[in-house]
Amino acid sequence: MAGRFAPRPTRTTVRGGHVGVPAGAAAGIPRQAAGPARVRRWAPEGPLDLGLVLGPLRRGPGDPTFRTTPDGSVWRAALTPAGPGTLRVRAYGGEVLGEAWGPGAQWLLEQLPGMLGAADDPDAFVPRHRVVALARHRRPGLRLARTGLVLESLIPSVLEQKVTTDEAYRAWRLLVRRFGEPAPGPAGAFERPMWVMPAARTWALIPSWEWHRAGVDDKRASTILRAVRVAARLEQAVGMPADEARARLEVVPGIGPWTSAEVVQRSHGAADAVTVGDVHLPGIVGWALDRNRDADDAEMLRLLEPYAGQRHRAARLILLSGQVPGRRAPKMPRWDIGVL
Repeated sequence: MAGRFAPRPTRTTVRGGHVGVPAGAAAGIPRQAAGPARVRRWAPEGPLDLGLVLGPLRRGPGDPTFRTTPDGSVWRAALTPAGPGTLRVRAYGGEVLGEAWGPGAQWLLEQLPGMLGAADDPDAFVPRHRVVALARHRRPGLRLARTGLVLESLIPSVLEQKVTTDEAYRAWRLLVRRFGEPAPGPAGAFERPMWVMPAARTWALIPSWEWHRAGVDDKRASTILRAVRVAARLEQAVGMPADEARARLEVVPGIGPWTSAEVVQRSHGAADAVTVGDVHLPGIVGWALDRNRDADDAEMLRLLEPYAGQRHRAARLILLSGQVPGRRAPKMPRWDIGVL
């Protein structure tokens, strides 16, 4: 939010992609970490909020592939087509400085503008409701990221199927640390080192008891195993329009509209890929736009119809507004099969 009175983050706004990034130094070029393999500077057009743009890529506060540091940097460890890489991004003086390490460094820097929303067109969005207009005014730096990577969004999205976010985040954290590899460059030497997610073949070789220890049931584990067997074909979906990419993803048993939408929102920066089949989103959208906390998917899609082509952006702005109905039932219970 522009100004001093930015709203405090809540569980709803965090789901909308709100990640706090420290302000860092007030001016000047930040001190670079020792020995960056490659460096790139890029000047975005218009305001850019790193926390909002990159926030949806974080899978919980303990995500070993994502970190923010007090100097205002966002760190990301990724498995690219060229190999593992670490990216450090810092915004200052109207520019973005990207530093990258590892075999995937050059690929990450080439993708940097797209990852920060260069291909996104926020001006194409026209608010039709006051709550949406106000959220957009308060979040001028919101852009939709495009990572160009499918599997890194698909696997954690599958882990989030039908369980609480805390359970899914725990499973992602444990599996990446157990079977991934240390992030290249200085991120691997942090007090809490960052990790690169496992390659497709490594996911395929994870023993059944390790899935159990991470709290992942057979259904979700089987879906991931089926997906990694055709990982190359799924990664090719990056070059397709979002609708065609979703259709290819949904060919894999266990991947439905909810999961495919969550993936292309990140891999493609798909502005219209609204998430259906979600437990909470219809009620949040219904409450924010029509004071209908009992809205279902059909009602949510009806309310979002004025935003056709931009429905995902509208839903994100609604989440970021913090307009959420009060809880009427206990939280979904957490079941950890790893203790059985």
